[in-house]
Amino acid sequence: MTATPEASPTIVLVGHGMVGQRFLEALAERGLTATHRVVVLCEEPRPAYDRVRLTSYFSGRTVEDLSLTDAAFLAEHGIELHLGDPAEHVDRAARKVTARSGLVVGYDVLVLATGSSPFVPPVPHRDAEGCFVYRTVEDLLAIEEYARTGAAVGTVVGGGLLGLEAAGALKDLGLAPHIVEFAPRLMPLQVDEGGGAALLRTVEGMGLTVHTGVGTQEVLVGDDGAVTGMRLSDGSELATDMVVFSAGVRPRDQLARDCGLTVGERGGIAVDERCRTVADPHVFAIGECALAADGRVYGLVAPGYAQAETAAAAIADDEGKAFTGADPSTRLKLLGVEVASFGDAHGATADCLDVVYSDSRAGLYKKLVVGRDGTLLGGVLVGDAEAYGTLRALTGSVPPVPPETLVLPAGAGAPARLGPCALPDDAVVCSCHNVTKGTIRGAVTEHRCTTVPEVKKCTGAGTGCGSCVKVLGRLVEAELAASGVEADKGLCGCFSRTREELYELVLALRVTSYRDLLDRYGREGARGGDGCEVCKPAVGSIIASLAPAIGAGTHVLDGEQAALQDTNDHFLANLQRNGSYSVVPRIPGGEIAPEKLIVIGEIARDFGLYTKITGGQRIDMFGARVEHLPLIWARLVDAGFESGHAYGKSLRTVKSCVGRTWCRYGVQDSVRMAIDLELRYRGLRAPHKLKSAVSGCQRECAEARSKDFGVIATAGGWNLYVGGNGGATPRHADLLAQDLSDAELIRLVDRFLMFYIRTADRLERTSTWLERIPGGLDHVRDVVVHDSLGICKELESLMAAHVSHYRDEWAEAIADPEKLARFVSFVNAPGTPDPVVGFVPERDQVKPDLPLLRIGPRPSAETLEGSTRR
Repeated sequence: MTATPEASPTIVLVGHGMVGQRFLEALAERGLTATHRVVVLCEEPRPAYDRVRLTSYFSGRTVEDLSLTDAAFLAEHGIELHLGDPAEHVDRAARKVTARSGLVVGYDVLVLATGSSPFVPPVPHRDAEGCFVYRTVEDLLAIEEYARTGAAVGTVVGGGLLGLEAAGALKDLGLAPHIVEFAPRLMPLQVDEGGGAALLRTVEGMGLTVHTGVGTQEVLVGDDGAVTGMRLSDGSELATDMVVFSAGVRPRDQLARDCGLTVGERGGIAVDERCRTVADPHVFAIGECALAADGRVYGLVAPGYAQAETAAAAIADDEGKAFTGADPSTRLKLLGVEVASFGDAHGATADCLDVVYSDSRAGLYKKLVVGRDGTLLGGVLVGDAEAYGTLRALTGSVPPVPPETLVLPAGAGAPARLGPCALPDDAVVCSCHNVTKGTIRGAVTEHRCTTVPEVKKCTGAGTGCGSCVKVLGRLVEAELAASGVEADKGLCGCFSRTREELYELVLALRVTSYRDLLDRYGREGARGGDGCEVCKPAVGSIIASLAPAIGAGTHVLDGEQAALQDTNDHFLANLQRNGSYSVVPRIPGGEIAPEKLIVIGEIARDFGLYTKITGGQRIDMFGARVEHLPLIWARLVDAGFESGHAYGKSLRTVKSCVGRTWCRYGVQDSVRMAIDLELRYRGLRAPHKLKSAVSGCQRECAEARSKDFGVIATAGGWNLYVGGNGGATPRHADLLAQDLSDAELIRLVDRFLMFYIRTADRLERTSTWLERIPGGLDHVRDVVVHDSLGICKELESLMAAHVSHYRDEWAEAIADPEKLARFVSFVNAPGTPDPVVGFVPERDQVKPDLPLLRIGPRPSAETLEGSTRR
């Protein structure tokens, strides 16, 4: 782009956070970067990054992954970005800004996006060594570095959104986290008492210690001036090595105060509905530093984005776009727990009623606030926020179904759920960019968008926090169907057919090669190509699941199959955060002889592995270097172990209680049945991982109803449940058949699994598949139990072929020199270990040395001696 002449009017932006970057994008969208000189003064040493996902840095994402802009965008629009050079003085009379470096920039328009600063309670020793705030990347790097000095316990002051994020970060760093919250519950602004209780149970179950209803009175320090503990307001003392203050934020408005702009009594630069400061029409304020015309300072990104767009529109003389307030609704995942609140979440409206669903065992809490006339006023969701998009959009209207329908989880006896298609056209689907359902429909009908990415580009929906993308997809699909437009349901850009259709082709025509399938049935432009990361593992899984029936190689590392697999399958092990791998032998039913326990212990000791007993009744060993995997598995195979397939989209475990053999309540032998099922379905490749459990009585100790297929004993036999799911989106499994004999149970599970493998989409769990497939559970029951399609004999035959041809993948791998050759870090330096795989001691074991991986010096070319990473 040609540089803008110096005579062009100048826009100076102070601050380059998320809202500042959105403002720059809004300027570019309106063509203002072509007619104006745009100068950005940024305090931080790096361009805008995603502060909402800051904690994901501790889960393996890099600073570069968090970036929201790049040099190409800045260069294309001629934006002058000055990093590490904040504005220090504004001369409103001369319309000039002076930066810390001495740079002076004249402006025609000044936009303040200075954000907020962390609030640190005025307690003694709050600035001692070991005290931190949690706001920027630099804060995270400092916390990470201090944690490496031997800190074992970390305490977060504040149990709100950022406080829980900070506690999760300390947990990821290997510290024992404490949370101190002055309010009587966690997240007091977002959730009510019931939601706070559900969140507390879940958080404590993760090993975090929570102190509510107390404040911080003093930070305790040792003789060296470093943190040793905290004294709380109830007089108790808490030993800790680190304190992270995350007790809220305050608007950064000092620059505005110094130049005479009007600020609110409790902070924030006062602006009108166009985001102009009330004291100076040439100065705007947006984001967390702005006190909006409705008297609120908004601390969420969506209102900040709306303000950025409003300010850009006002500068472009588009006075039609005003900021009169914003929806404070929010959906987050904190410590792996989904939490959402919307509308009048606390029931402040007079004469309202609550509709509550609570399952403390599953960590679920859902409350809707409903007016006497049936109007949905707001709500709180903890543990399962799947319905957030629909519920938020319905707020302020009378839902077309009873409120209890909207809070009961799938499979819990509720009538059919209300989908997003029932929303009115003026319902806001994307709150980040204020995009309504009507706008999304218009993108499909008027702008001819046929895919979600096209609609996102056209409307901006789904490009903010991303919580509306699932609703967006369902709306696009429904609108295409209503418009008579045939949506492209192909697996990917290489195949126009669905995964189910490709499965049928592979089975009917005995296709044993991905290359053959692509060349014969791929899209015109894809034939003869190399395929993509979507279809290669999907087709590889189809061929693997049908291998015995179609005469294909049965090992995933045979020939072409090896190149189709996902990352974990390449080495028959799960890749971990620091580049090491886990070793997971199969322990059917959780039953193991003492001699095998001894072998696992000896291997873990000899190879320095971290060992953990999992919730799936297995023993996982973490920290294996890739070159050690064959050595470890040779010893395991010799001891009678086989692959647990923890790395594959296949059966993981069949969990069990002890059953009637030991338990006085048991009515069937659950351990024997769990072992029989696990040995029958081991190695079965599927669209997604499969989990199962067998409970010996109705007390359900094995948690069978949270599994893809679960079995519960009755006095008359076995009840079979299908389509359950734990994790972030829990779903209770549905009863498929009851009081089954052993043979009847196995026959129905055979049919169910093969029907799922045949008809599910790629990476689709049985829970999602059961809700998506036309007819749902009733259709599956008709096919699997009553053989309505006449395919049950074929399904049983396919399963029988799998069972009869099963071979342990690791036993075959260690016996094949060609397969063993792949287990090296560097293909041209087989004896060179990966230098970034490091460990540090923790609780008599080891843990990954993550700082070595992310911020430590990278190995030099001389260190690697020119080796090439596999």
